[in-house]
Amino acid sequence: MKHFLMFDRRILTHFDFFLILLILPLILTSLYLVNEISPALFRKQLLYTAIGFVIFFIFFLIPWRSIRWLIPIFYWLTILLLLSVDIFGVTKLGAQRWLEIPFVGLTIQPSELFKPAFILMLGYLIHEKPPQPDGYSLKDFTKFSFYILLPFILIAKEPDLGTALVLLIIGYGVLFLVGVKWKIWAGIALTLAVAAPFLYGNLHDYQKKRIHDFLAEKPSYHVQQSIIAIGSGGMSGKPKEDATQTQLKFLPIASSDFIFAYFVERFGFSGAAALILLYALLILHILSLGIHAKEDYFIKVTAYGIAFLLFVYMSVNILMTIGLAPVVGVPLPLLSHGGSNFINFMLLFGILENFIAFRFNFLYNSGSKVNFL
Repeated sequence: MKHFLMFDRRILTHFDFFLILLILPLILTSLYLVNEISPALFRKQLLYTAIGFVIFFIFFLIPWRSIRWLIPIFYWLTILLLLSVDIFGVTKLGAQRWLEIPFVGLTIQPSELFKPAFILMLGYLIHEKPPQPDGYSLKDFTKFSFYILLPFILIAKEPDLGTALVLLIIGYGVLFLVGVKWKIWAGIALTLAVAAPFLYGNLHDYQKKRIHDFLAEKPSYHVQQSIIAIGSGGMSGKPKEDATQTQLKFLPIASSDFIFAYFVERFGFSGAAALILLYALLILHILSLGIHAKEDYFIKVTAYGIAFLLFVYMSVNILMTIGLAPVVGVPLPLLSHGGSNFINFMLLFGILENFIAFRFNFLYNSGSKVNFL
């Protein structure tokens, strides 16, 4: 019993409670806003929230360092799921991105399942081969690029270019922070500049339309209504009854893609500034966890990956709602209504907390299993 209590104290000592304190206001705000928009969606969001916290604790308790040999298996299984989308995939809204679960009638989106597998795999690869003082060489960079570009191609082919680009940014963003020789980055920048016209020519028609709508003088209907909602919020916002853009259904997808517009309509410019500050604190705190991890590349890569994921989703969603980015259906992290994105983030937070809390060798016995007693 004495050893068990000591174990508990050590876990509580190294558990990052500040991360939870930064997440909770976003989750509570999401529930509050979704309930105002639709009580039926609120009940679903409440269920997603409960599932998310259960997933958080499950993935926090899994001894990831002890079973790190399973990470490549997890990665390749999700790659197989992505490959199977092309054969058995279910088409919705013109895109073949889902797989149907037999006998239950539910569908899953393998690209969402792939995100934690992708970040874990990067951590595993970098842990197995840490960078040299001057960064990774071209040979090592090419090896990592294979694991980054393979899922990018499979997901972009569905087509789901938004998710594919997010994974690309995470993968190469992590490598940039961990360390790669500068000549490699210069070569990539030059290659992208030359290949840009070819890449644009191979986009799908609906993707070109999104870019065209973004560059057009007059924004699309969705963005127009979003801008009206944001502008009508003023400095301090409106009561629920006066938030007519949302309550009268002018603002499309108010609980999901355009929830930031409803938030600003309700709480105004001051609320928007506070929300963006909260996101900034969350992202900077997670980045600091990676920076202070020194040579612990599991913590580094997981923290950097989550920080990039949060930053890309947040910035693209907010810029999208004010007409400064194409409408690509990217949710606002932890705020937009929906299960898969929220549960994914809670899963990743659980993995990060595990790497932090169990980072010292005294928490593992000689058999590399968690020592609970």
